[in-house]
Amino acid sequence: MKKTLIYSTALVVILSLLSSNYASAKNNNSSVTHIDGNVQFPLSRWQIVRHTFRIHVPKNSKAITELIINIPSNITLSNDIKNIDIVDEKEQKINTNVSINGRTILLAFPEAVPPNTKFYIDLKNVKRPTISRNSIYHLSVKMVGSDAEIPIGIAEFHTY
Repeated sequence: MKKTLIYSTALVVILSLLSSNYASAKNNNSSVTHIDGNVQFPLSRWQIVRHTFRIHVPKNSKAITELIINIPSNITLSNDIKNIDIVDEKEQKINTNVSINGRTILLAFPEAVPPNTKFYIDLKNVKRPTISRNSIYHLSVKMVGSDAEIPIGIAEFHTY
């Protein structure tokens, strides 16, 4: 009994020391916009879920004008742009023109997202299979003064 209590306490302490940013190797001094995190809600076998991405535009980066999200082939999104929300860290909506073309979501920012900004993209009503491989999104951006599409990373959502 004592041994179980000691192991349980040790596990709780270790888990409490790990932060959600543990896997993030980027910091605010970077010059590259990147995916700072992603989460699925609920974390279950539900077929309809919400996928959320956190994007970080570091202080040494250029402002971004567009964000392109390539949708994995094993999920289905509604073509209703009301199911896509873009908010900053203070939960204020970011002015965005959203378009969906096939398996690509284009988020165009009339006012470029400035450096030193973190924002969230919520994709609601994502239909995913209950038994399948993981869903992997590929994200890229366009920056002020450039038409080049720059990959910023992938976001993987596990099928539970």
